[in-house]
Amino acid sequence: MKLPSLEGVHVVVVGDVMLDRYWIGDARRVSQEAPVPVVDVGRTEDRPGGAANVALNVASLGARCTLVGLVGDDEAARTLSAGLTAAGVVCDFVTVDDWPTVLKLRVVSQNQQLLRADFERALARDLSAAVGERVAAHLEGASALVLQDYDKGALSDPGPLVTLAREAGVPVVVDPKHKPLGRYAGADLVKPNVHEFEAAVGPWEDDDGLVRLGQALCREHGFGALVVTRGGRGMTVVAADGAHQHIPARPVDVYDVTGAGDTAAAALAVTASLGWDPVACAQVANVASGIAVGKSGTAAVTGPELALALAASPRADRGVLSRAQLADAVAQARARGERIVFTNGCFDILHAGHVAYLEEARALGDRLVVAVNDDASVRRLKGAGRPVNPLAGRLRVLSALSAVDWVVGFDEDTPEPLLEALRPEVLVKGGDYAPDEVVGAELVRAYGGDVRVLGLVADLSTTAIVQRIRTDGGALH
Repeated sequence: MKLPSLEGVHVVVVGDVMLDRYWIGDARRVSQEAPVPVVDVGRTEDRPGGAANVALNVASLGARCTLVGLVGDDEAARTLSAGLTAAGVVCDFVTVDDWPTVLKLRVVSQNQQLLRADFERALARDLSAAVGERVAAHLEGASALVLQDYDKGALSDPGPLVTLAREAGVPVVVDPKHKPLGRYAGADLVKPNVHEFEAAVGPWEDDDGLVRLGQALCREHGFGALVVTRGGRGMTVVAADGAHQHIPARPVDVYDVTGAGDTAAAALAVTASLGWDPVACAQVANVASGIAVGKSGTAAVTGPELALALAASPRADRGVLSRAQLADAVAQARARGERIVFTNGCFDILHAGHVAYLEEARALGDRLVVAVNDDASVRRLKGAGRPVNPLAGRLRVLSALSAVDWVVGFDEDTPEPLLEALRPEVLVKGGDYAPDEVVGAELVRAYGGDVRVLGLVADLSTTAIVQRIRTDGGALH
């Protein structure tokens, strides 16, 4: 997946702008006045927040951006405007007398947030008409409109803005908050997080239930598609026509989730501007937000950063999946004519033998599924003291390998229930098995599948590594 040049893309962002201010310093003592740390503030940082952070991300990705929002006549507004303008964002703010620009102050020490103080006040009057006039003035030539709603008053009446954009032929991307989702009826892409989605439709039992509820919501309100962000479970895309796809979270170190949703909204907007389908838009947004959570505080993702990440992940739908999500992914891959390869194991301590065998397995088809024994089943197979690494860690390490497409855990003693459900074209096992000794071989051959046994890399096994660590500290001889 590769992003083309975004020079011709012009995204209009409208919503609640705010200033994120950071006081950063060392905390080496406790106050004598109260049991709280004393921070010796060494530096301060001001960053655009809310809709302003979406605009900054759009510009950082390489597109043109115009930002409409409400600010006060104060220092925070001037700081926001100066920083955004320097980054290439065109600011068209409605200045509100006797009202403060929303400011969020965070006190940080040793990369940990100790305190957040919010400076904000409810608007005394409805300014949706003034906001609408500014938006209307920028829609000609726009390629997408983003409604970034934090319930601070800039989007008190979003419906007319959706109508304006649709009349102008401009796709609408919505990042909602607490309003009923019907207030954004007619939008092309709506990106609720899992909590906002549940508030709109109620609870669901499984991924199939989420998809059904999402499809009903799209039909009811005329949405083109929903992109439900699910934190560590990635994203689920549900389109009005019934199409859907689960996109796994990327295997990244999460440093700070602040602003990740803003980054996702920006990526959805620039890709929607290119006319991409909702799944492709969400795949790029998933990669972009994965970069954002690896940064401290609200931070923009640049075009080169995203390009490098996309190049490193040519298949943006790879990762750890639940059983239901995996069944969906396999069905969709098979409908595209792709050949599914399946293997399984404990993968307790990943070593060069595993990597070589997984690369060889991947070469036998178009998609490689790796099923991993959960902790209890590893103990039953290997005995006390195993696994060395818990299931979550083993899944993550495997999902980071370029040879592996999808990883799933299982709690049964054998993978046969998964094989029955997925019916892969090829079942692969590494080691010194005879083909008839591979668990599940008879089942796979019965429906016409192939069974392969791949060779071992000499002198490499997890059991041998564990034994060496226990007996001589892991020294090589």
